[in-house]
Amino acid sequence: MDRKYKQRGYQNEEREERPRPTTQQRSDVRAPKMPAFREVTRCSLCGTMVNIDIDGIAIDAQCPKCHSDLHTCKNCVSFDPGARFQCRKPITERIPKKDVRNECALFEARKTVERETTTAVAEVKDARSAFDKLFK
Repeated sequence: MDRKYKQRGYQNEEREERPRPTTQQRSDVRAPKMPAFREVTRCSLCGTMVNIDIDGIAIDAQCPKCHSDLHTCKNCVSFDPGARFQCRKPITERIPKKDVRNECALFEARKTVERETTTAVAEVKDARSAFDKLFK
């Protein structure tokens, strides 16, 4: 009986047994270097990274770049423009200016998790070595 299609493998009764490749790890394959993650607090106005003490942000703290106040509603975890008084915490009165220093007892600095994408300055000596390191 002649086959309708003449491609190799179409309705073959005699199947070719191919040896399966072994699952050995190749020694020349390197594991990728994934960047680490870190918690970062940023200024709500300019986006500059701000260092926080163990106690949190002090009431009189200011941004190192734009010198705006950091102990504000916009830098708080509970700030929500859609909530009552624009705060998720049960506050009794509305704070009118959200980007000016306040003395809210419920303040907690907003932290975001970001990838560390910067390289250490000690590793990069000049532009040529940085380029070579990028395209190794």
